[in-house]
Amino acid sequence: MADMLPLQAPTLAGAALPAISGPRAALLRNVAIAVAGSLLLVLAAKIKVPFWPVPMTLQTLAVLALGAAYGSRLGVATVALYIAYGLAGLPVFTNTPPVAAGPLYLVGPTGGFLVGFVAAAAIAGWAAARDASLPRLIGGLVAAETVMMLLGFGWLAFGAQMAAGTTGVGFAKAFAYGVQPFIIGDLVKLALVACLARAGWSLLQRRG
Repeated sequence: MADMLPLQAPTLAGAALPAISGPRAALLRNVAIAVAGSLLLVLAAKIKVPFWPVPMTLQTLAVLALGAAYGSRLGVATVALYIAYGLAGLPVFTNTPPVAAGPLYLVGPTGGFLVGFVAAAAIAGWAAARDASLPRLIGGLVAAETVMMLLGFGWLAFGAQMAAGTTGVGFAKAFAYGVQPFIIGDLVKLALVACLARAGWSLLQRRG
């Protein structure tokens, strides 16, 4: 138990928070931070910002930011905790309500994107380490976004419909409705996370 959810430098959160001693205290702090991050994801899923060509939620921004701040392991644990809320029936996802939460939600059209959030948090955590160069940071965030979109796209194109006993919508419709409208907004969010991560490390380094 003492080694669960390690939160220590070189993560942004580990460097920003005061040092604590003792494995139990570290574990409790990490659990508290994961809960706080998961609640931030709930809030981000419900906020819609006017944008072109479609309104965007802040969920992708929160996933990438949490991964960048928490590091891969704690970032993944935080996103997994958020998904667990939904699996337990809590209305934490963007479309709940009117869609009912619960295990069946993950086999719906957006289930692939939720799984993609986990992978995106892991990759963003790796990309935003203290010693990461700007090309690594941007490249890692682009990779995180790409993996998330591919998982969501693939499930939307084939998996969701197969789970429901029908044929898939195919590549063209899945891209047109599940990927293309969100590319510009997600690139803006990606750039914002990159700027915030670099600014955070610069501020911490100036503080010593």
